[in-house]
Amino acid sequence: MSASPSPVLRGLASLLLSLAGVAASAADLTVSAAASLSNAFRELAPAFEAQHPGTRLQFNFAASDALLAQISKGAPVDVFASADQETMDKAEAQKLLQAGSRRNFVSNSLVLVVPAASALAVSGLADLQKPEVTRIAIGKPEGVPAGRYAKGALEAAKLWSVVEPKAIYAVNVRQALDYVARAEVEAGFVYATDAAIQKDKVKVVATIPTETAIAYPIAAVTAAPNAEAARKFIDYVASPAGQAVLARYGFLKP
Repeated sequence: MSASPSPVLRGLASLLLSLAGVAASAADLTVSAAASLSNAFRELAPAFEAQHPGTRLQFNFAASDALLAQISKGAPVDVFASADQETMDKAEAQKLLQAGSRRNFVSNSLVLVVPAASALAVSGLADLQKPEVTRIAIGKPEGVPAGRYAKGALEAAKLWSVVEPKAIYAVNVRQALDYVARAEVEAGFVYATDAAIQKDKVKVVATIPTETAIAYPIAAVTAAPNAEAARKFIDYVASPAGQAVLARYGFLKP
């Protein structure tokens, strides 16, 4: 009859189990991504994890500027995916990105949407001047790329001074979408991919030209806790499998 393990051996076994748990958590891969990517990234996660056993994706979705602020303050992030070049340029200027890891992986377009049941005659930017249009959802230009794109388009059309007093500012593009979907505003600016996921509640009335193409960059963060997996994730979203998922949500080739 064998003797039961000594307290020392039991303690060692407990320590090894604890260390195994630490090792498992160390394989977590944290991806901070623009809010507009949330549905597509969540869908491609299981396939990526299946290809890389032991790696578990943790997502943090918000406005690109807010994500950059978190990273610059030391948040433990492995991968950063922005909805615009400006925010990623700032990250690069602050030396927050691993050299050579940045690439564009999808593109998008800005659209003007109204509630699906709206009877208002809104078909373009000029119609936002109408007195019956009193509330327009737009991401805060100071912190939301979609808001910056919208403000730029309105300035180019010489309509910003008219629209600004009607603006209902959103903290990210998905909040702007929600305002329109719930008919809390008469119109709003979102990405085409956002409008597609709420096509039963919003309708696109115009595609809005932007001064610069809406290309999404992705990069590994300099202080990434899991640098190797970060590179693998970036490769995956650019791969045919990753691109197929993104395309299903309306994203276009970069």
